[in-house]
Amino acid sequence: MKLGQLIRRVTAAGAGIVLAGTILTVPAAPAHAAPGGSGPYPADYETTLRLPRHTIYRPATLPTGVLLPIVAWGNGACRADGTWFENFLKELASHGFLVIANGRPGGTGSTDADMLIDAIDWAIAENSRLTSRLRGRIDTTKIAVMGQSCGGLEAYEVSDDPRVTTTGIWNSGIMSALDKAQLSRLHAPIGYFIGGPSDIAYQNALDDWNRLPAGLPAFMGNLDVGHFGTYSQPNGGEFGRVGALWLKWQLKGDAAARAAFVGTNCGLCSGPWQVRQKNLS
Repeated sequence: MKLGQLIRRVTAAGAGIVLAGTILTVPAAPAHAAPGGSGPYPADYETTLRLPRHTIYRPATLPTGVLLPIVAWGNGACRADGTWFENFLKELASHGFLVIANGRPGGTGSTDADMLIDAIDWAIAENSRLTSRLRGRIDTTKIAVMGQSCGGLEAYEVSDDPRVTTTGIWNSGIMSALDKAQLSRLHAPIGYFIGGPSDIAYQNALDDWNRLPAGLPAFMGNLDVGHFGTYSQPNGGEFGRVGALWLKWQLKGDAAARAAFVGTNCGLCSGPWQVRQKNLS
């Protein structure tokens, strides 16, 4: 069944999604245990009244001489719980990124794509705000928009922002043929990280892949783990590892990370990932 046929209904507890009358269990948000991540800068999350509808992940101790690129994240089900993907997002932040998730910790309700732009705007302003602890610590020229499932659709929607350096689509694909025109507005390298044929987003993601603008650098990796990926595993599991590599390449120019994605002998080209590449160099 295509993602466009999905009828989502998050339960009052946020514990399930209804698909054709069948409840799919969604992994519970991991318990708060700070700091975390396998990177060199153990990360935690915080909130601020200056951005009240978001959760901010960053190295618990800001590294000296290291600028933090910006990563704006949309949750699956467009759920306004900024800690639903805690393990995964701490992993990304621990590699030296400022990760801003839609929704407050443990929040309820729904998000929208504008919240990703709010996150970017806040981070850029915070980098120059006189009394900010992040003043001069953020790389405002390197910005990723990413999201899982419904959050991936949010990321698509704002990817035409000229400030965006890369887009990450996780277990997602555009559902309606009427919305496929969004793909023509993509201007920055895009990475797809999908859960294989059992992922309800699989067919939509493949269709999007085939419609990408000519010449756009693109990578697709399919790992046979289904729609809910490995996000709740320690450090986000394999999705956390590969997500950090994608960001290190795209936002930090890391040559070792690049080798995971580029060429016929790329690091992900042998093993459990099924890989597609376009215009990568």
